[in-house]
Amino acid sequence: MDFSYSEQTEQLRAQLNNFMDDHIIPRIGQWRDEVAAGQYPVSFMEDLKALAREEGLWNMFLPGLRADEPGTRLSNLEYAPLAEIMGRVPWSSEVFNCNAPDTGNMEVLHMFATPRQREQWLVPLLNGEIRSAFAMTEPDVASSDATNIQTSIRRDGDHYLINGRKWFITNAHHPNCRVFILMGKTDPDADTYRQQSMVLVPMDTPGVELVRNLTTLNHHSPEGHSEVLFRDVRVPVSNLIGQEGDGFMIAQARLGPGRIHHCMRSIGMAEVCLDLMVARSQDRKTFGKYLYQHGSIGEWIARSRIEIEQARLLVLKTAAMIDEVGARGARKEISMIKVIAPTLLATVADRAMQVFGAMGVTPDTPLADFYTGGRVLRYADGPDEVHLQTIARLELKDSAGRRMDIARYMTPKQ
Repeated sequence: MDFSYSEQTEQLRAQLNNFMDDHIIPRIGQWRDEVAAGQYPVSFMEDLKALAREEGLWNMFLPGLRADEPGTRLSNLEYAPLAEIMGRVPWSSEVFNCNAPDTGNMEVLHMFATPRQREQWLVPLLNGEIRSAFAMTEPDVASSDATNIQTSIRRDGDHYLINGRKWFITNAHHPNCRVFILMGKTDPDADTYRQQSMVLVPMDTPGVELVRNLTTLNHHSPEGHSEVLFRDVRVPVSNLIGQEGDGFMIAQARLGPGRIHHCMRSIGMAEVCLDLMVARSQDRKTFGKYLYQHGSIGEWIARSRIEIEQARLLVLKTAAMIDEVGARGARKEISMIKVIAPTLLATVADRAMQVFGAMGVTPDTPLADFYTGGRVLRYADGPDEVHLQTIARLELKDSAGRRMDIARYMTPKQ
């Protein structure tokens, strides 16, 4: 199994690293200051997006780009190391039009939209002219099981009438967010997995109310983890994505590649945490020794490197499997990386915070934000427990075809 990077990927990695060094990292402080002052999007974002597009660092996440669509055509395996580089500065992915949840929404529209829907919503998203949100999670049910969704999508003549409450809807507070892809129930009496549908809901539709932007561990995301109320929201039937009852299937198709992106960005953040930990341990002394000379900290550094490499290899394997057999064929591996990567990030960030001492929990380093991101990602796109159940179920299913005679491995009683 060869995970060496292709010539195109190596070229793009070098190009992307240079772009990050020249244009992204020098603006980290300015980004934080402008967001803190309430200026969002930040002043330089559109200039950097234009420059990234000019350099061909645009829409790299979407393998199925058509000839008439802007972007670089890469496989999931080729894109994975680029997502890792972007993850080192979390807001940077917007510069390259590779930011969640727009990536997942573009994939949905790319696969399932009508020509009219593509023209109205996919084209401006691919061009980076607008942002979007994905409205699935609800506060009143266990949304890790999408069949629990209670938001009502009721047919009323040539329109759908939508009522429900969603929360943790990323991007909904972004000033450029223009549309929701909303999941709700069109037929509560249908088969369990055919009750749900997805519809396009423009942000300015009457009855859409942004209730609040939720913080996570007191971390504020300017784009929003929003609570949104839909009260008698009326949209044309033509806003339906696919067919009635396709919602669950579309949601599953959407989440596979998106989880790869989250995991690779998490590995990029973990690399920054390790870099900072190593640098701090070589710079600060306690009790007459550099920090790295204390056994526990040297062990943290070693374990962090081992764990990052393990996670990266599994993510690359998963990306290759998605390319070869599709997300459904790689669902066990997708669940495995979704459990591993967030825990890895939170663990390495926690070690680095400890090495930095009190500074590690302040805004003077990105460590607290990275730690929060890792902890929150253990819920996003399905909590750990759901993925662990999936892994166990698939492992038991796989083992049925290779059931071994365990007696051969047992020591007989004398």
